[in-house]
Amino acid sequence: MATNLHLSAIYVYPIKSLGGIRLETAAVEARGLAYDRRWMLVDEHNTFLTQRKYPQMALLRVEIRPDGLRVFTSGKPDLLMPYEPQRGEELRVTVWDDTCTAIAVSAEADQWFSEAIGFPCRLVYMPERSIRPVDERYAREDDHVSFADAYPFLLIGEASLNDLNVRLTEPVPMNRFRPNFVVSGSEPFAEDAWHGLRIGNSLFYGAKPCARCILITIDQTTAAKGKEPLLTLAGYRSANNKVYFGQNLLYGGEGTQVRVGDVVEVVSRREAVLLRR
Repeated sequence: MATNLHLSAIYVYPIKSLGGIRLETAAVEARGLAYDRRWMLVDEHNTFLTQRKYPQMALLRVEIRPDGLRVFTSGKPDLLMPYEPQRGEELRVTVWDDTCTAIAVSAEADQWFSEAIGFPCRLVYMPERSIRPVDERYAREDDHVSFADAYPFLLIGEASLNDLNVRLTEPVPMNRFRPNFVVSGSEPFAEDAWHGLRIGNSLFYGAKPCARCILITIDQTTAAKGKEPLLTLAGYRSANNKVYFGQNLLYGGEGTQVRVGDVVEVVSRREAVLLRR
């Protein structure tokens, strides 16, 4: 049993489905890490946009600055915007099967992203008063989430990626899987069975293994699409017609910050539903 577990990386993705940011420390909030998926692009029907359909979104990068977000990409002037819209239009937006409140950021942001992606879209922000519940089958009544696909946090063990990469002709980096937390020192896929865990002084609970989709086949540097690593994962990480990699987490109500190097303590375990290895 691994006892020398540490947090080796922290990532946030301020604008859903755009480039991620690696951090040394992050504030922990109930709906996810601070700044994580608090912004999102929507189409003319106020439905979320994703790399699954528009892989060019991977080429849009985000930087956290003291005065707001900087968004940048090749061939365009940077977009700078404050963290909270001053007086934006309130909208009802859709993320998968959920509908929740959002605020339109600005006409300037809408124009910038529409030009960058190649069709009309809008940038919206999730205010604190917007509540999007987590699926009640896997969460408590008061658990809620940002614009992330379904859960506040995603954790992956370094050893799990290493196990996958030895099976691939061309190894893939961790950014294909868009985790918030990366843990070192565990056995491959040990996180499948983690139920309660502490990262530093912050408590989390495992909700369910993370089902993966075609997004992990998109190169986050070039936006090129392929068949891997989903094809290989499907051969040994499948159950109930889904492919699993990583563990979705919920906030446990304790702790306000995580830092790279924090000790990770597994407080409780459960039987892993999967998983052939």
